[in-house]
Amino acid sequence: MHGQVMPWALDGVALSGEVLEIGPGYGVTTRWLAERAGRLTAVEVDPVLAADLRWDLAGRVEVRTGDGADLPFPAGSVDVVVCFTMLHHVPSAAQQDRLFAEAARVLRPGGTFAGSDSRVSLRFRLLHVRDTMVPVDPATLPDRLRAAGFAEAETGLGGRSFRFSATTPP
Repeated sequence: MHGQVMPWALDGVALSGEVLEIGPGYGVTTRWLAERAGRLTAVEVDPVLAADLRWDLAGRVEVRTGDGADLPFPAGSVDVVVCFTMLHHVPSAAQQDRLFAEAARVLRPGGTFAGSDSRVSLRFRLLHVRDTMVPVDPATLPDRLRAAGFAEAETGLGGRSFRFSATTPP
């Protein structure tokens, strides 16, 4: 994740200013971001995981318990929003679209939403038996992001993952 996925997913993304990570889970990506981002805040829906991250990253990252589809931030208050390998854990496409709209809402004009997620494969399906798995189609994601309020959106494929990047209107 640190050596390949993160640098690839964030290629060309300036991690300066207020950076928000949605859905850090256990914090693998958060630890990488903490070394490279401006002021980093993470929002995790699972209160146990959020508490663990809060303790582990105290003084380095502000960790809040919350839902990415209902972010506890004012409109236009963040420079960059990122999320990694978590979109497929959002329980429905409609909830994913709400998360995209919330990312657009909290971003400042010209802000960036970027990240990555897994592509569907047999291995991916097996890893998610008895787990939430709502795959995101990288081919339709740019249209979904534009519908959520982004001006520009694109995806790229790589190995078992895809990356995405979208910007809010200036």
